[in-house]
Amino acid sequence: MANDKKNSAYKVIALNRKARHNYIIEEEIEAGVVLSGSEVKSLRAGESNITDSYAEVKDGEVFLINAYIKEYEQANRFNHSARRVRKLLLHRKQINKMMAAVQRKGMTLVTLKLYFNDKNRAKVLLGLARGKKLHDKRASDKERDWNRQKERLLKDG
Repeated sequence: MANDKKNSAYKVIALNRKARHNYIIEEEIEAGVVLSGSEVKSLRAGESNITDSYAEVKDGEVFLINAYIKEYEQANRFNHSARRVRKLLLHRKQINKMMAAVQRKGMTLVTLKLYFNDKNRAKVLLGLARGKKLHDKRASDKERDWNRQKERLLKDG
């Protein structure tokens, strides 16, 4: 049961709540992140933001761009820059699949979640996404409101 996603004990560091509103997520991919020691300490303190971040494939490697991890104050001269480009660790098959989807289908790699898994490794949940149009956003809002209303009616009745 250690591999069961629902029962695993992972600590969420940062969520990108806007991603599911602005994009249709076709597939989710978990990737490791190459971090320095001061970045890990800062993440353990919960000092990060991935709202405007995304992933990009360059030269057969995947990089996390524009993710904010606050500088760790006790690290002084060994500190990192807050918005540096970080390499993501993925299998070659996954990278090729993402490259093809981004180039051919016009999809983007959006960061959905940054967390520590049950083995205390920093992971990023990437979404292979297609942008929503305004009418799609309206339809999903309408559906969400209807589901809430339905729940209220069932609870009261």
